[in-house]
This record gives sequence, C-alpha cells and structure tokens, in this order.
Amino acid sequence: MAAKKESKSKKNSLLIVESPTKVKAIKKFLGAGYEVAASNGHVRDLPRSSMGIDIEHDYEPKYITIRGKGDVLAQLRKQVRKADKVYLATDPDREGEAISWHLCSALKLNESGAKVSRVTFNEITKNAVKEAMKHPRDIDMNLVDAQQARRVLDRMVGYEISPILWSKIKRGLSAGRVQSVALRIIADREAEIDSFIPTEYWTLDVKLLPEGEKKPLVAHYYGADGEKKEIASREELEKIMSDLKGASFAISDVKKGERSKKAPLPFTTSTLQQEASKSLNFSTQKTMRIAQQLYEGIELGKEGTVGLITYLRTDSTRVSDEAVSAAADYIKNNFGDEYLAEGTASKKNAGKIQDAHEAIRPTYIDRTPVLVKDFLSRDQFRLYQLIWRRFMASRMASARYETTSVKIDAGKHRFTVAASKTVFDGFLNVYTDEDDQIEKNVLMKNLDTTTKLIFEEFESAQHLTQPSPHYTEASLVHDLEALGIGRPSTYAPTISTIMARHYITKENRALYITELGQAVNKMMLDAFPQIVDVNFTSNMEALLDGIAEGSVKWKTVIENFYPDLDEAVTAAEAELEKVQVQDEVTDEVCEICGRNLVIKYGPHGKFLACPGFPECKNTKPYFEKIGVACPKCGKDIVLKRTKKGRIFYGCIDNPNCDFMTWQRPVEKKCPECGGMMYAKSNKLACGNPECGHVEEKEKT
Repeated sequence: MAAKKESKSKKNSLLIVESPTKVKAIKKFLGAGYEVAASNGHVRDLPRSSMGIDIEHDYEPKYITIRGKGDVLAQLRKQVRKADKVYLATDPDREGEAISWHLCSALKLNESGAKVSRVTFNEITKNAVKEAMKHPRDIDMNLVDAQQARRVLDRMVGYEISPILWSKIKRGLSAGRVQSVALRIIADREAEIDSFIPTEYWTLDVKLLPEGEKKPLVAHYYGADGEKKEIASREELEKIMSDLKGASFAISDVKKGERSKKAPLPFTTSTLQQEASKSLNFSTQKTMRIAQQLYEGIELGKEGTVGLITYLRTDSTRVSDEAVSAAADYIKNNFGDEYLAEGTASKKNAGKIQDAHEAIRPTYIDRTPVLVKDFLSRDQFRLYQLIWRRFMASRMASARYETTSVKIDAGKHRFTVAASKTVFDGFLNVYTDEDDQIEKNVLMKNLDTTTKLIFEEFESAQHLTQPSPHYTEASLVHDLEALGIGRPSTYAPTISTIMARHYITKENRALYITELGQAVNKMMLDAFPQIVDVNFTSNMEALLDGIAEGSVKWKTVIENFYPDLDEAVTAAEAELEKVQVQDEVTDEVCEICGRNLVIKYGPHGKFLACPGFPECKNTKPYFEKIGVACPKCGKDIVLKRTKKGRIFYGCIDNPNCDFMTWQRPVEKKCPECGGMMYAKSNKLACGNPECGHVEEKEKT
C-alpha cells in the first residue's frame, strides 16, 4: 500500500509548447518523467469589442482569454496541478516570450507551487531539445515588453483610424501601423511608373569574322575618341554608321583576367521569402506556412517526427559550430577539399540582428532532399531543397571565371567584346539563381592584336528607357527590410492583409494598387502623414528593438506616441463633420424600382447600387467617363478595372471596340504628330514612341 501511495504522489515535469505538431517528437526526446502539452499559440489578447488599453491609467493593456481557448487552458491547468516543474518552451522570439508570459498569468503558475522555467530551442531535434533543458532561465521581460509595445501601438492605430476610413470610404476597411506604410510604398512606386516618360536610345553591334574562323564575333559600340558614348537618336546612329563606311576594324587590345563570385549567405526569413517567390513562385504567406511545417516536424517513417529546418523567423546569418563542422565534412566527402570555403561569411547589418537565432538551415546536413522526398509534399520538397542547397552553397568556395575583354577600333570609334568562362564552379555546383551569369560569347583561344577581322554587317536597334518595375512580393520584402520597416515575422501577414483588404492586387507576380487602395492611401497621407512616414515607422522599429534590449521603457514609447495620434484623429473627425459624407447620386435610374443609383465602393473599386437596399438589391458596374474620345471609334473612354481590381482605360463600347491603355489619356492631341497624349504627373507625353513629344501640363 505504501508503495502505491508513493507512486501516486510522485510528480512529473510539464513542458508547454505552442504547436500540437511538436508534442509527439519532443515527448519522445525527453522520455519518461515529462509530459508535453500545447497552448495552440496565444491564449490571451486585447478584446475585439474595445481598444482594450486604459489610457487614463498608464496605458495598461486589458487582456482577456481568447475565445475558444478556455478548454485549452482548463486542460493545461489539470496538467500543471500534477507537475512539480513547468517548462515554457514557446517559440524562441518576442512573440513566443510573450505567450510564455501570458501562460504564466492565465495558468497562475506563480501560485501553483511548481518551479517555472523558460527554455528555448532553435530546432526540433533531440540534441537541441536536450541541450535547451540544461539551460533553463526566467522569462525575459524585455522581450515581452517589446511585444506588448508592438501590440498596443498596432491596436491604437487600427482602433483609432479604422472608423475614419469607414466614415470616409466604406465600412470594413482597416489601417495598420506597418500595413499603411507598405501600401504607401506600393502607391509611390505606381505613381513613379505612371509619371515616367521614356527616352529613346539606340544600340549598335557589328559582326566581324576573324580570319580562318567560321563563327563571327559580335562587338558592341562603346564610343569615340576613347570616351564612352550613348547613342541618343537615329540621327546620331546614322552619323556613326556613315563614319564607319568602308573603315577597317582592328583589335587594339586583348586583356585576360579572373574574377570570382562569392557564395551566398544562408537564408534569413527575408531572403528565404524573396528567393522562394522568385524561384518557386511562392507567396510570402505560403513560404512561411510550409517552412513552419518543416520546422515543427515531418513524419519520416520509422524515424518518427523530425524537424527538418531550424527556426524560420530570424534576421541572423550566424550558423552554429556543429552545423559548420557537419557541412564541412559533407562537402569534403562528396565534392572534395577544394570545394570547401576558407572563411565564414556573415551579413553586415546596421540594424538590429536577432543573433540569438541562427540562419535558416537544415537540422541535419546528411538528410538530403532526395532522402526525404518520399515523405514530403511537392511544395515541402521544393522549399526544403531550396533551403538545403542554399545552406550547402554558403559553406562552399567561390566560383571562379576567366574573363576576356577585347577592344576593337575603327577610325575614332571603338567597339568592345566581353566574354567569360568558368574555370571552377565552386558553390554553383549545388546552387544557382537567376542572377548568376550564363557563359556567352566564348572567344577563340588565340585571339590577339594580329588577328585580322572581316566586316560582315551592322545590327542596330531602337530602345526606350524603362521605369522601375512594379513591386513583387519578393522586391517589397527586400525594400521593407532595407528601410527597417517591420520584422521577419511581419512581412508575410502585412502583405496578406493589404491583399485581403483589396488595397492591392497581384497579377503575374506583380503587385498593383487598386482604386480602393488609392483612396485609402490618399486619406492616410492627408489625415495621418506621420503614420505613413517611412522614417517615422523605421524609427519606431528601432525603439521596439531598444525595448527588447532593455534600454527603452515600453510605456515611455506609448505615452509619447498616443497624444499625437489622438490629436490627428480628433482633427480628422472634425474635418469629417464639416463635410457631410453621402453617397454620390447619379443620373442613372434603377430599372427595378426607379430610384437614382448611387456610387459606392466595393472590394475592387466603385460600383452603382440602388439606395433602396435592402428592399432593392440592384447593382451595376460603374463606368466613369474621363472626357476623352476613343481614337478607334470616337465613343467615350471610361475608367475600368480588371477582375482583380487593377485600373485601366478602355472604350465604353467593348467588346465591339478593343481600345485599352494602362495610362490615363487626355483630350489634347499631340501638336507634333496628332497622336494621343497621356497624363504623366505634371507633364503630358505623346504615346507615339517615334514622336516622343513632352510638354508641361496646364495647372488647374
């Protein structure tokens, strides 16, 4: 009986993680004496029904249990009562630290009698988990406060500004501290593209046959009198070709050299999202979802659940000594000593690096993509292969090229040829991206200044300068990181939010602002310029980093931010009271009930609706005339939207007339050629590339 009583009173250790997926694997690593449970993410948050921040009492947040988490907490409380030690093993970042802190409060762990410790591991492997258990610590309140500050700031912006958007534009819209800046960045790029005026330039190549060879050499025009020169017009091109008529071409210089291309750094969250977007066509959200699966663990047959990659939210390129050693052994055994990098490269970053984390890498380098392919979905395999190859490449030697540059003179004019040949592939053996050059224009070996050249023909082409490209998810993430806006964990949800709100749309990878997005961005710029100021947002991120480091008090940041926000909101509300915001009534009559239809905003922009809703639910597309006649049929050009909400201009008589343009046409015709003119910011430009007429727009 005594033995039974002793067994009943014996207590276990309880380890709490965020995701249920991790439970089975970690339980296996820790063995008997440990129970493992999951919180399923956050258990407490600010209420949805109110701001949830006590402005009058030191900006104290009012946390409540998240709906649906009551049963999870009840189950965890039962397990806490049976434990004499509780380990909080939520994710190793600010968010995870805050979840541990909330669990402490919600489960009343400090009153439970159990010893409470925080443990973190960067990968779900036996060694990493066992090692983490040897180094328990207290909850880092600096990290918790940094997360609280971010949450409170975001709630203040969303709760205070969103109602203004509802009043001014339409219900259901939202503003966000980071999302509004991201929207502005996209809007600014679109404005830059719309106002861009292309300029003409020409290229001139010459085909020359080296004596005794069958394949001609293609040389590019460099300039005259030893100076580089761009060919700006057809007239300049014809003058050069006239000068070269009958001229002899001779090689004046041949230089050989060598250049190297360094191996890429291992992935951070940002670079993984960018590369997965470019090479796999994954959205940032999809990349993070699949990376989470690879991190939490994949069932590998008899091996059970295994975490395949390290933690996915990091901006560090640091790699553990064990991983460096394992990669070095693999490279020597599978490629040879010459493929191993001599030193270790690292990313230089003036901003804050979360160096407690490693770069994103495979947990076991010997677990190659081919070995685990049968256990992964197609998308999981492709992302894991990308991560494995990138990490392997980061440990490998540089690629080396032999370069040859040739100068060819004809009178005062000079042409050049450049060629390269790989002499050692290095890291390119396992990893290439679209930026890696492909060998071209391989030259004959014995080309020198004595080689005679026979003229074959000229090849010329007209070109127009191009504006900056539309943002893609990859390039937007790159710029957000470069500008210091957001953090690794915020890029994907920020882009997903502004896409879900129909502020932007994606077509063939490119991001475009919608009419609704333009309206929201304009209102934010007019009423809350500080919120959408890039420098202000970047400085705020630096302050949040300061809180995490313990050098800034989080309440100080909040109390300095809120009064300015409140003042801007009050001013915007006063402005709204002056203007009675009503739906714009049109002359078009509802064919069902006879009322005049009004203009409303939908997810993709404006549409016509009956004011008799809900009795009459009639709606129609809204074609906004711009006062310009179609150049093909003479009918009205109207503003239209693609199915995804991108704005363009087309003939109202579609499908009978197929005229369309992305640029806004104007009524005035080009004085030079009579062609259609387009609005470009403060200028008007002719749409005919042969003409190129540009003039100042009249101020209205």
